[in-house]
Amino acid sequence: MKIQETHSFDLTPAEAVRLQEVLRAQVRLSGDTGEISLVAGADASYTKGSDEIYAVAVALRYPDLTVVERVSARTTTSFPYIPGLLTFREGPALIEAFRRLQSEPDVIFFDGQGIAHPRGLGIASHLGVLLDRPAVGVAKSLLVGTAADPGPARGSASPVRRDGETIGMAVRTKAGTKPVYVSVGHRIALAQAVDLVLATTRGYRLPEPTRQAHLFANEVRRGGGQTTLPGGE
Repeated sequence: MKIQETHSFDLTPAEAVRLQEVLRAQVRLSGDTGEISLVAGADASYTKGSDEIYAVAVALRYPDLTVVERVSARTTTSFPYIPGLLTFREGPALIEAFRRLQSEPDVIFFDGQGIAHPRGLGIASHLGVLLDRPAVGVAKSLLVGTAADPGPARGSASPVRRDGETIGMAVRTKAGTKPVYVSVGHRIALAQAVDLVLATTRGYRLPEPTRQAHLFANEVRRGGGQTTLPGGE
């Protein structure tokens, strides 16, 4: 996957916060994704207390969601775990994983926040800008804002609001489970992001792109391998 030059990640936490405020101005809250034939999920895994980051990108055909490519990358980070600055810890490994991806996904799903973030630049927005791709944040919990619990049926949703602004949606992807929190990453409208999350959910709480990425990231961390294709293991 072609990636433009990215910024340095060798920053102090204070410098990282200032950079987030600059990059936030580059986030686009709408866009034309065109016909979607390929989606990707991204996730990172590491052992608590470890500075080794295992990042993966998984490409799936859309709409049947067959996995067509999986790649991984491992880096060592010196950036501490600080809520709200996750990209500076996991970002270099994720970018390297996407460099290894031969597929060109139309939309990327991230296990984390988009604009539903203290400075409006969660990992889905930050990497969406750097990769210049439509990106969706799918988080398992709220970082900022409040939302009413959506109705019990799959597809029920309620807005995530902060200071009177809607910054995401709490979405029930499976009856009887907790909602996920969907927010715009980059170059996609919130309504389409929610529709795509529901369209890519297959009987689990998480949409298939991030679910497959999560499974593969844990596999790689346990020593399961590097780049693999279906049937190639």
